[in-house]
Amino acid sequence: MALSISRTKLNGLVKVSGAKNSSLRLLAASLLTEDTLHLTNFPNGLLDVQVHLKMLEALGKVVVSSEDTVTISKGQENIKTQLIWDERSIRNTLLILGALTARYGEGKVPLPGGCKLGERKYDLHVMLLEKLGAEVWEEGDYLCAKAKEGRLMGNEIHLPMRSTGATENTIIASSLAKGKTVLYNPHIRPEIMDLIDMLTKMGAKIEVFGQRSIEIEGVDFLSSTKHAVIPDNMEALTWAIGSVITNGEVEIENFPYEHLEVPLVYLRESGMKFYRGDTSLIVKGGTPYPVEISTGPYPGINSDMQPLFAVYGAMSKGETKIVDLRFPGRYAYAEELAKLGVDSKVVGDMLVINGGNPLHGGTVKALDLRAGIALLLAGMTTDEEVIIEDDWQIYRGYENLEEKLKNLR
Repeated sequence: MALSISRTKLNGLVKVSGAKNSSLRLLAASLLTEDTLHLTNFPNGLLDVQVHLKMLEALGKVVVSSEDTVTISKGQENIKTQLIWDERSIRNTLLILGALTARYGEGKVPLPGGCKLGERKYDLHVMLLEKLGAEVWEEGDYLCAKAKEGRLMGNEIHLPMRSTGATENTIIASSLAKGKTVLYNPHIRPEIMDLIDMLTKMGAKIEVFGQRSIEIEGVDFLSSTKHAVIPDNMEALTWAIGSVITNGEVEIENFPYEHLEVPLVYLRESGMKFYRGDTSLIVKGGTPYPVEISTGPYPGINSDMQPLFAVYGAMSKGETKIVDLRFPGRYAYAEELAKLGVDSKVVGDMLVINGGNPLHGGTVKALDLRAGIALLLAGMTTDEEVIIEDDWQIYRGYENLEEKLKNLR
């Protein structure tokens, strides 16, 4: 598959869809109950979401999707604890394993897929499940877990690094564990709070003490609820940066301003012109200036955002510096941008971009989701055709992309 793009000036109105990263976590958490779960502002069109919904169906759940809503309920058969799967896997299978083990005492899932961002192993997930009293092992291309006491047991868990996935899995797995679990050094970010919000509505007992700790008192069962997914901050940031580098004017509805305050400070100081509406952000273009950023935990600039800042820097005259200590291997997308004329080099853990050079057409490859959208943004700045191979990576995280682009031209 390939996507073609050339010079595009973004103008008009666009609405941000529900957050990909939040939606996948909420779907995994649906396995914690046999009651019905109703999700609104839900991005049914995302490829990763569609894969996850199929996984739920393979386990025995009944899924009914309609526009931006989805209902998940129990079928006539008992839920399976083994996800036998021969299609593309996603990293969220780790959370599925945590949910199955918490609810049924055991689980078997495909080894995780998704974006290969440096060395993204799953040792933290194994550690936390073992801390909660599970035996964890690999069987071929599958990861298995079984609660030694038939039910997971609360415990203290200390994360050696702030991990979003490990924080989410601890919350999911310990919500039905016997006793109290205290998670130290969690990664508190909007998707985590969205998961906690939904689980609390379902009857979970969770207290958050900032970035210090999260305390989860296990309960015997969780109930039905209705929950609205938070807006996708990565999509929102994409449209904002796209507006500036194409010298357009875009009103971004459903904009999660509170989730993007730090990135917006950097962008405002680097030439972006914007103001807030009631539920939107109006970006009136601007002239991009070089940026110097280092990625870090929320509320800072996360690793997903740095390819977008790289394109922003490539459009500015001067030197942009990006440091990603968490996933330094993620600079591989710079080699694809170089095929379009972006002048950059990697110095240690830092990506240095000599911006301001006009880009040209070419054929590039979307190495992962965020690299793919960065290439798409770069392609909007040249009169020549840019062909993006493996464009399916982009549709993993951007719902109704072609329709939204058409409405903004």
